[in-house]
Amino acid sequence: MYRYFLQPQLDVSNNSLIGYELLIRQQVDDKWVLPKDFESIPIDIQADLMKRTAQKLRLKIGSVSFNVNQRQFIDCTIAKAIVAAQQQIYPVNLILEVTEEETDKAVSNEQLIEQVHFFNDHAIQLSLDDISTGVNSYEHLKPVLPYASEIKFAMQNFRAEGRADEIPEHLKFWKKIAQEYKLRLILEGVENAEEDEMANDLELDLRQGWYYGKPHLFKL
Repeated sequence: MYRYFLQPQLDVSNNSLIGYELLIRQQVDDKWVLPKDFESIPIDIQADLMKRTAQKLRLKIGSVSFNVNQRQFIDCTIAKAIVAAQQQIYPVNLILEVTEEETDKAVSNEQLIEQVHFFNDHAIQLSLDDISTGVNSYEHLKPVLPYASEIKFAMQNFRAEGRADEIPEHLKFWKKIAQEYKLRLILEGVENAEEDEMANDLELDLRQGWYYGKPHLFKL
């Protein structure tokens, strides 16, 4: 059985909840665990879960975010299921977060951009997740940035790679990029008051992390 855990996304400038990221988990032996293989989860199960979850949240939030890798983003079957889900959860906005996960087959920027146009026609936004880690370097993402609505910087990725000291400089760089391309920049992985203060100093208002709320099971 699968369910979504929700993690809040906040605008600290006015202390408002702007949306939730939907994090899928699998029940194994009475515990909710991270699935070993996300691509093995049937898209109809994910789309149905997304629809049922968002419909219950529709009067509380403006958007829900849903993770896909690059192969899933351009997959026609997945795209149709996502569009159907968006139509059913309106007026909640659906945001697709394309992760840094490497896939067995490379996806070209042309393929990504073509699919962005398709999703734009159905009011579904593109978020580039995990910027500056994995394949999601600035050089790799630059051709796609004009077509995105949002970028997300995951501090937990830097900590896992032993690069925590690089976070402030990378954030300053991506803040400039976000301003240049008129993108929302969400800071992920804020875990303590010190990191919250750093975000204040850098004037990054959109945030997500355990400091503001741990992912919690959404009961259907």
